[in-house]
Amino acid sequence: MASVADLIVLTGPPGAGKSTVARILSGLFDPSALVPGDQFFAFIDQGYIAPWTAAAHSQNEVVVKAAAAAAGRLATGGYTVVYDGVIGPWFVETFAAAAGLASMHYAILLPPEQLCLERVRCRVDHGFNDLEAAHHMYSEFADAEVARRHVVDSIEDATALASRLFELIQEGLLRRSFGDL
Repeated sequence: MASVADLIVLTGPPGAGKSTVARILSGLFDPSALVPGDQFFAFIDQGYIAPWTAAAHSQNEVVVKAAAAAAGRLATGGYTVVYDGVIGPWFVETFAAAAGLASMHYAILLPPEQLCLERVRCRVDHGFNDLEAAHHMYSEFADAEVARRHVVDSIEDATALASRLFELIQEGLLRRSFGDL
């Protein structure tokens, strides 16, 4: 594997369906790597701060950069990488710089808020179920300034949504380029 493959950032608030869609989307590429961003927060052994709080900004920056570096390295190794995690528009430049890639595909899953909150409320075997934090993060994504082409507000089932994202990626419609990387 000598060529750089694509990095696809699949993001959105809790309950948007990121993990389910990311797993299916990754399976549509060969070779591919699925990078679950939340797992990088689990590396913090002592001093963990809930990432959705203002006090966590420095921690979040370190973790995002570590996850991006891993995702970028996999992409430069020839794997199409699907990154599943919370990378809001306010952190996308930081993520891209740490990944070391000149461009990547960026999609924000943003189904209706009530659907996201219901999914969070009904979660089983998932570490995050804070409805107040989920509402806060939903608002941050909904209010963020981002080109509409990067926002996917569909309520399609996960397989149909992954197929649609695959097509958008193939057409280059989710690609975002970054300055002097």
